[in-house]
Amino acid sequence: MKIAISLLLLSCLSTPVLAQVQSLQHKEDKRRYIVYTPPSYQSQPQQAFPVVFNFHGGGMSMAEQMLYTQMNRTAERHQFIVVYPQGIKQDWNVGFGMDYLAGTDDVGFTQAILSKLKQDYRIDDKRIYATGLSRGGFFALRLAAELPQQFAAVASVGAPMPEPVVQHHQKTDKVGMLLIQGTADKVVLFEGKAASYLSAQGTFDYWRKHNGIDGAVPPARLIPAVPGDDTQVTHMAQGNGAQQVALLTVKDGGHTWPGADAFNIGLPIGKTTRAIDANEVMWAFFSRHRR
Repeated sequence: MKIAISLLLLSCLSTPVLAQVQSLQHKEDKRRYIVYTPPSYQSQPQQAFPVVFNFHGGGMSMAEQMLYTQMNRTAERHQFIVVYPQGIKQDWNVGFGMDYLAGTDDVGFTQAILSKLKQDYRIDDKRIYATGLSRGGFFALRLAAELPQQFAAVASVGAPMPEPVVQHHQKTDKVGMLLIQGTADKVVLFEGKAASYLSAQGTFDYWRKHNGIDGAVPPARLIPAVPGDDTQVTHMAQGNGAQQVALLTVKDGGHTWPGADAFNIGLPIGKTTRAIDANEVMWAFFSRHRR
């Protein structure tokens, strides 16, 4: 019912509605996901389109992630497909709170979606990307570690590198990595949490090393502030010529999606910065990476 209501709300926000709920059987579970195709998908029948997977946070639904992040509008501007998968019990297996190997096979579910997309849509398999918020961001990082041959770049919001992923990470393929983290996030701490996840800086350093990027990190760049917004965003990045690793630190920012409408669901989620639009920042980052 919540999904139907959310899709109805979407129909009020954007016409025509080009988001469709799809399903597939993966192991013993019927799994669902939303696929959004921009209008240009129909008007350019010979064109293959990039794909962005957008994973919801813990306790959220795929429709809520679609409405909250408003990534469909960005997809319309930049001509890519967005996929919003639904986690079992509104969760993702990132190795804490669930057994990394024996828990829900969300990695296999993602691979199954990719296989189905290749059958049903014109996708550019060299330009497949993933992002997510909170638990979804943690899972996007797991995908970067386990499916680097399929994902060219990943962006995580409010979710540094999970410790279990570090412990199980054996692939050597390089992946573009963008991290967005608020310093005042009380849900997922900027400084990390022992036995759960690295700090934001530790995650940046981890992926720099993994991607073979060494040398002094260039000074962080301050993003121009927005009047009436007391958050402050700095951008730190370094690359190897093919992949880049970037960290956007939102000073005084909370557990939120930058540029989204501020809301409060009773949790200490904190402030939403207006200095950047997470969707635009991500697409600019993604568009520089190909598999």
